[in-house]
Parts: sequence; C-alpha cells; structure tokens
Amino acid sequence: MRILVVEDDPSQVAILFHAFDKPGYTVVHERDGKRADHLLITHEFDVVILDMGLPGMDGAEILRRLRHRKNNVPVLILTARDEVEDRVRGLDMGADDYLTKPFDIQELEARVRSLIRRGHSGGAAQLQVGSLKLDTAGRLATLNGQTLELSSRELNVLELLMLSAGRIVSKERLSDQLSGLDDLVSDNAIEVYVSRLRKHLKASGINIRTLRGLGYMLEKQ
Repeated sequence: MRILVVEDDPSQVAILFHAFDKPGYTVVHERDGKRADHLLITHEFDVVILDMGLPGMDGAEILRRLRHRKNNVPVLILTARDEVEDRVRGLDMGADDYLTKPFDIQELEARVRSLIRRGHSGGAAQLQVGSLKLDTAGRLATLNGQTLELSSRELNVLELLMLSAGRIVSKERLSDQLSGLDDLVSDNAIEVYVSRLRKHLKASGINIRTLRGLGYMLEKQ
C-alpha cells in the first residue's frame, strides 16, 4: 500500500512514518504543495494524507486539482483546523475523511485502512477469485481455506492482480505500486514475485498469465 503524506511539519511527518512503518506499507513524503500536486499526476497512491497549510500550494488547491482530474484516490485531511466549517469545507471539496491534530495514532491507522479498503474494493474488505481469497485488512491470503505463506510484496502483487482479475496489469504499474520514490522495484524482482505466486496457485484452477510486452493477468482456467 502506497501512502502519500503531504505535510510540512517534521514532527508530524516523523509520527506518520512511525505509524506506517510496517509490512505492506510504503510511505512517500512531500512537504511542498506544488511538488505534491506533480506527484499525484505522475504516480499512483492508495491513499493521501493531506495537510491544509502548505508552502507552494495549499491543501485545498491540491484537492481541487486532484478531483478536477477525476482522480478518486482516497484523501484524509489531517489539520489543526478544527472548526465545523473547516471540516464541512474539506469534505465538500472532495476529501473522504477529516482528522484534526493532535490525533490518536490507532484512530488514524484505522481510518487509513478503511479508506484503502473503500478505494480498492468498494468497501469490501475481502477479495475473491474462485477459491482464492484475500483479506485486505488482515493481510491474509487463503486458497481452498488454507493460508498462503506470502511475503509483504507478494501480497501486494496478489492484491493488485486480484483487483484487476481478468484484465492486464503492466509491470510498470506493479513496480509503481511496490516502490518508494527512491526504492525502485526492478522487472526481474516483479518476475520473481509472480513466479512464487504461481507456485502457490499451482493446480488450483487459478493462473497468472504472462502477456509478453504487456504484463500479467490473473484468471480462472
């Protein structure tokens, strides 16, 4: 899961990095509003945690531009502005949730998990393709009721393939979802993760098909 944190307060950034320093999450940080707006054009994220008062471009303008581009990535506004009208304005601009500072870490984590589930699977916490199931909140994959022992990145690859079951997912998209801005995942690494997943799915009636030059497709045989 890729989280974009747009925040210019170093102490808040440290708290957020600590909160999501766990398997399955990649946190990208930007303090400047204009650069954050550019990141949202050039990269895909699963959720955005957005401060309102930012240098370069304020959070309201970032959100306005994001929704104008028809980008529906879930956005959680995280700000010290706690007046009712501020919350209403943020939600009316297209934010999905609103949390004021100071905040409880566990509440923040729960809200982010909820937004990610809502954005990926229409509010459903569980994905299913045939006998293959993935609990996106619990980060648990099962096949015919048996737990699959998968690494964090293998789970991320599987989730993206299941979300796009029957459709092609490019290597570039997989790499973008798995990578931080300074931690690129190579095509060779993607091939290794897919190969491992195929071994787990062997004889299950579910296949990851390679479409040369295009990417991968998860399908029931």
